[in-house]
Amino acid sequence: MNGKLLAIAIGLRLSAAEPPAETIMARVAENQARSQSLRSAFVYQQKVLVRLHDGRGKLVREESTEYLVTPTPDGTKKTLTASHEQARRGKLAEVDADIVHDLRDELTNDHQARDGLDRSLFPLTAEEQRKYDFRLAGDEVYRGLAVHRITFTPKSSNAQWKGEVLVSREDGQPVLVATQLAHKIPLLVRTALGTNLHGVGFSVRYQKFDDGLWFPVSYGTEFHVRALFFYNRSIVVSLENSGFQRAQVSSRIEFAEAH
Repeated sequence: MNGKLLAIAIGLRLSAAEPPAETIMARVAENQARSQSLRSAFVYQQKVLVRLHDGRGKLVREESTEYLVTPTPDGTKKTLTASHEQARRGKLAEVDADIVHDLRDELTNDHQARDGLDRSLFPLTAEEQRKYDFRLAGDEVYRGLAVHRITFTPKSSNAQWKGEVLVSREDGQPVLVATQLAHKIPLLVRTALGTNLHGVGFSVRYQKFDDGLWFPVSYGTEFHVRALFFYNRSIVVSLENSGFQRAQVSSRIEFAEAH
């Protein structure tokens, strides 16, 4: 067998050895369901930052909040432990405040999720995966972990996102997920209402802990919004989870008062 045929044969063997993307993602879905249950045993700290800049790049509002997150029978409970606010006065100050509140609540406070993240943003669960097509783009090493790189696109207009996910080859758990809007806002909306979104996308990074639990440790988005011809903002949302401890039913949890 000459060198060219040998290379082709080796490539075919490697391809055959790799499970298809759908099989990998089915394992991810199973592990996600299992991880959600395991996360119910943990208490942790969560920091959320939302920052708004105007069209000239000037900071108009920034809110940072810290929470103690504890499990409940149906999800999680978040108790505010610290907060900080910086805001510029003006006719749009109230609008800015409402947007910060809504973003923080909608993107980081899903009461039915053990990590608080909106599950519809990332096609990891079995329900969300049905809306997407997946393709194995290759294998690589990310932060010392052997991973599959899998890309995804919507099957129909009902799905919003496209992007990629890095999956641990050993554990079948997501390591990093990055999404972008798959569809543009219709031209009629952009021209008639003066509303547009640019660069909308989300990323979440997971980390494995000693007891085998995988947990999202950082999450964020940065995008630009222009609405109704007068509202022009660049928006950053970031979240960090840390200080994981097993919940003790009989323990007393103390935290600083919010200020």
